[in-house]
Amino acid sequence: MTIWSAEIKELEKLYVSIKGQIPDLEKELVKLIKADDENMILLYSRRCLEVIITDLCECELKRPRKTEPLKGIIDKLHKEEKVPSHIITSMHGLNEQSTYGAHPKDFDPEQIKPVLNNLAIIIRWYLKYKNIVTVDKTEVDEEMARLKEVPLENVRKEVGTKVKKKSVKLSSIRLLTGVFITAILIMAAIFAYPKIFKRGIIEKLRSSGEKISVAVMPFQNMTNDTIWNIWQDGIQNELITFLTNSEELKVRQTESTNTLIESEGFINYSSFTPSLASNISQKLDANVFIYGSIKQAGEKLRVNAQLIDSKTEETIKSFEIDGPSSENMIFQIIDSLKLMVKNYLIISRLEKELPVGYTYYASTNSPEAFRYYIYGLKAFYKKDFITAIKFLSQSIAIDSTFVTAYFSLGTSYGNQGMLEEAAKLVLKFYNKKDQLPIQLKTKLEQCYAYCFETPFEEIKCLKQLQEFDDQEPRNYYNLGEAYIRINQYVEAIPEFEKALEIYNKWGSKPLWAPNYTFLGLSYHKTGQYKKEQKLYKQGERDFPYDNELVYRQAILSFYEGDKNAASGYIAKLRTLLKEYSFSEAGIINNLAMIYLEAGIPDLAEQYFRQALSMEPEKPVRLNNLAWFLINNDRNINEGLDLVEKSLELTPENYIFLDTKGWGLYKQGKYQQAYDILQKSWDLRRKKEGYEHIAYLHLAAAKKALINQNNY
Repeated sequence: MTIWSAEIKELEKLYVSIKGQIPDLEKELVKLIKADDENMILLYSRRCLEVIITDLCECELKRPRKTEPLKGIIDKLHKEEKVPSHIITSMHGLNEQSTYGAHPKDFDPEQIKPVLNNLAIIIRWYLKYKNIVTVDKTEVDEEMARLKEVPLENVRKEVGTKVKKKSVKLSSIRLLTGVFITAILIMAAIFAYPKIFKRGIIEKLRSSGEKISVAVMPFQNMTNDTIWNIWQDGIQNELITFLTNSEELKVRQTESTNTLIESEGFINYSSFTPSLASNISQKLDANVFIYGSIKQAGEKLRVNAQLIDSKTEETIKSFEIDGPSSENMIFQIIDSLKLMVKNYLIISRLEKELPVGYTYYASTNSPEAFRYYIYGLKAFYKKDFITAIKFLSQSIAIDSTFVTAYFSLGTSYGNQGMLEEAAKLVLKFYNKKDQLPIQLKTKLEQCYAYCFETPFEEIKCLKQLQEFDDQEPRNYYNLGEAYIRINQYVEAIPEFEKALEIYNKWGSKPLWAPNYTFLGLSYHKTGQYKKEQKLYKQGERDFPYDNELVYRQAILSFYEGDKNAASGYIAKLRTLLKEYSFSEAGIINNLAMIYLEAGIPDLAEQYFRQALSMEPEKPVRLNNLAWFLINNDRNINEGLDLVEKSLELTPENYIFLDTKGWGLYKQGKYQQAYDILQKSWDLRRKKEGYEHIAYLHLAAAKKALINQNNY
């Protein structure tokens, strides 16, 4: 239980009181209640305060907040005596301390409690200010019970406790596949996939890096009530003012737009068509324009707007807001509309930071959530999966309906070796797979195969995905990686080559260095050393400081007999690994692996022993030497003694158990070997997934045991 759980419970009561009455505050407060990250709690507390202050600014100071800092508005509310002094004190306290969440810095978790207390004080006052009556405890309990996530039943496998974070093996690195999704978005994907809106101009601007220039036309009053005539220009002006405050956009001003309209002889907006608006927009040199209308049906008012390509007149995105047919409510409708339009345009601008050719299934209206998503992607392709998980989790905390962030989070978990976390996402929605469009369903099945089946089932799914989109390089990369995991290097080569071919056609480098290192490994395993060497030269131009690439270059240099080049690569690798905070023993262990793969076992043994001497009590060092001695038949008895010591320290480690089982198999102790290898396999399947070498060990022990029993 968190130290601020009592404060959260108090906010839960207030949440139920405002539910359905203050939508903006309700939205931020429910995110705060469900957040489990210290920074996000501070961030959402601040956003709750922003909603309240923005409303007070408009109601009490009679003006929009615009971009003015919260502190300035709070001071003005105090100076003009619009808010009681004790509430002003709480506002200042919350505003100052919550900045540690908006701009993460070190802080004491105890400081969260006064922030939440101040927020509760402010909200209770605000409810009285808005004449909103609080509800009783029973209603609170019922609502919070509804908010709790109900565990799914009848899953195929029970997911255990979270596995400890660990280093990622080269053979397990996977590109984002887009198959880990949340229940909330299952139905959203059905209606939204693959792309609803035509976004040609947006995509061009994104790739060019230009700002999006926007013209906003007057809205047409299509009601029979002349009271709404003034809002034809009113909505236009509000949108222009709001969008102008965004640095990502270039907005044509009201005077320029309306002067051109008047010069065309338009007095009544009812005859102002999209084609005419397009002409005006092009004269203003705007990429897109907003064209909208006001409609009425009984007591209901509807304001809609279309974002339209100025040249093609194609609708890029439509927006629609409904509300009561009352002038008192028009500002709320306008506020919702302008926020939707701005968020969409800013996200479109941010999308230029996505990798070339990256498939993105648009599913958030929050620029803040999208920014964290971009941060997560950048960390992912640097192979910093822990940071990727952090940012992607923050993205989802801001927008729990952001499907693409869930896709990426699941793959980050998988690459970090946190299979159980990835599996939770899969199991949560797998029984709803038939509700998905065929492509998303296939991706979900691919992910399920990765978590619970074998690469053989996964390969079938990846081949289907290639049929859906034969220009998606990640599908070819992931298929090649699946082949590598079952040692089918010949089959892997054309897949990796096709992925690189697509990137070359785009004039872009691959998303990350494994596109080169995995293909290079496949060339190496099939004896195609000239191709391997040429490939690494290209890879070095694109990723000059990738440690895995340097590692493979060192191995190839030894194979080619170029010891000087090999020494240079080893020196470079040492430097890179130090930058990645590897211990000296860890660096020595990497050198041992280079000599082992290069076919120099004597030097490999020397370095494995040196690494162990530097960290003699570390189980992984004991196992590494044990594995080398056993697998290469150099000293099986010593290897078993070493691995026994590592198992005394970590008895349930499936990797160490596999080493022991393999050693017993080589000694002809088939029953003991089989029992231990089976235990290792069962543990591995829960925590890591399929490992082909471990499978082959178990199969060999089983076969030997059957043959022995048949004699």
